[in-house]
This record gives sequence, structure tokens and C-alpha cells, in this order.
Amino acid sequence: MTASGVFVTIVVIIVIIFVLVTIFRAIRIVPQARAGVVERLGRYHKTLLPGLNLLVPYIDRLRPLIDLREQVVSFPPQPVITEDNLVVSIDTVIYFQVTDARAATYEIANYLAAVEQLTTTTLRNVVGGMNLEEVLTSRDNINSQLRVVLDEATGKWGIRVGRVELKSIDPPASIQDSMEQQMRAERSRRAAILTAEGTKQSEILNAEGFKQSAILKAEGDKQAAILRAEGEAQAIATVFSAIHEGKPDDLLLAYQYLQTLPLIANGQANKVWMIPSELTKALNGIGDAFGAKAAADKAAGGTTAE
Repeated sequence: MTASGVFVTIVVIIVIIFVLVTIFRAIRIVPQARAGVVERLGRYHKTLLPGLNLLVPYIDRLRPLIDLREQVVSFPPQPVITEDNLVVSIDTVIYFQVTDARAATYEIANYLAAVEQLTTTTLRNVVGGMNLEEVLTSRDNINSQLRVVLDEATGKWGIRVGRVELKSIDPPASIQDSMEQQMRAERSRRAAILTAEGTKQSEILNAEGFKQSAILKAEGDKQAAILRAEGEAQAIATVFSAIHEGKPDDLLLAYQYLQTLPLIANGQANKVWMIPSELTKALNGIGDAFGAKAAADKAAGGTTAE
């Protein structure tokens, strides 16, 4: 091969390489949820959208692609002084999204560092106007204030702040000990109150039970006394009716009287027993009755013998 042929071959190879490089530089494929800023001769020209894009080789320059998805950034704990001069350590998490690739490229040098610093200063301003108790109990309020301030400040940077969350709020160790002691005392107070309330309710229920029991017992005694009285009245009425219907004579009454006397004398307290005067009359009545009966029997026997 001659020198001219070698030269031609080299030129052809260089041309092919140049063409391939030119084509490679002219074609750009942007992935989904990405955006690319194109500069033409050092000035902003356009923003590439996802898909196939064509550039002017050696004139247009594509800057690094920007992620358009929502991003989550956790910042390290920041010391913040509250209104009552207590230093608390607060961790923050920010959810943001780039909405304008051009503004995020040219309006701010490092939007991530800017968001971090803006979050720190805004957090100190918001928490600085609250005492420790308000800081611990007002997370939602702090989150809302931070989001509004950050979203307004980062809007010109082409960034939208979706949410701001406080991961943790750590007060000083001495304050934590005091808070734990206060919580234990509060729990002890509540336990004592609940115990007292339980004891009170128990005593009230016991008193109500005793009251109901006494009332029921009194009602039972009342009904039993009424039933006994009614039974005794019915028994007396029955005996009295039987006596009148039987028409007892003096002999039966005297006999019943003699049967009642031992019952009157029966008892441990009866040391001396006085014989009533009616006893003699009763005995005389019985004797007369038996004498009359014997005379009648004798008269009946004599009549039979004749």
C-alpha cells in the first residue's frame, strides 16, 4: 500500500470517528422523572424532557440531569434555644420536590444545602418563641409553620416543600429527669384518686346492700308476724267456735282447768307456786259430778234387781 493510500485510510477513519462522536453528542435520552438543562454557547437554551432529544453538537452542552421525584432529606440534630432559655436538640425531615429544573440550576448554587440552612434558621425562629412544654406538645403547629416558610422561600428556586416533620425533640438530661419525676408523681396521684374512688364506690355499694338486706329482713319479719297473728286468731276462733258448738258442761271445764294448771307451774323461774282458790271449786265440782254419777248408777242397779 502506498503512502497516499495509508493517508486516505487514516482520513476516512478519522471522519468516521468524528461522525460517530457527533451523532453521539447530538442524541440525548432523558429517563423518566428526570430533566436536563441545555446551554447553548454558555447561555440557557432549553430544558430537555424525558425521552429522545436532539442537540446541536459542539454548540449545546447538557448539564447534569436533575431528579424531579419527591426527595426525603433528614438533617442532623440542631440545638435550639426555647423561650425559657432551655437548649433542646431537634431532628428534622423534609419532603421536597424540584418543579423547575431551570430555577433549581440558576437561582441557587446548591439547593440542598440551602434548604438545610433555611430549615435550621426557621426552626430556631419558630421554637425560640415557645417554651419547652409548648415545643413538646405542638409538633403539628411547628411542622405547619416550617412548611409554610420553607415553601414560600424555596418557591423561587423551583422547589416545592411538601412536608416537614420533627423526628425527635430531646431536652437536656436534667429536664428529662424532672419530667419523668413529674410524670411518676402524676401517675401516683391518679392511682391514688382511682383507689379512693373505688373504695368510695365499694363502701356505698356495701351500705346499699346492708340497707336492702335490713329492709328485706324487716319486711320478712313483718309478714311472719302478720301470718302468725292471723294463724293464732284463726286457731282461737276455731277453738272458740268448737267450744260453743260442743256446749261443754261444768265437768269438762273443770277438767280442762286442771290440765292447764301444770302448764302454769312449769318454768325454771317458778320457785313458789300458789294454789289458786279456783282449784278447790274445780275439785268440788268434779267430786259432785262423780258422786251424782255413782248415785245414778246405784239407783239404776236397785231397779234392775227388783
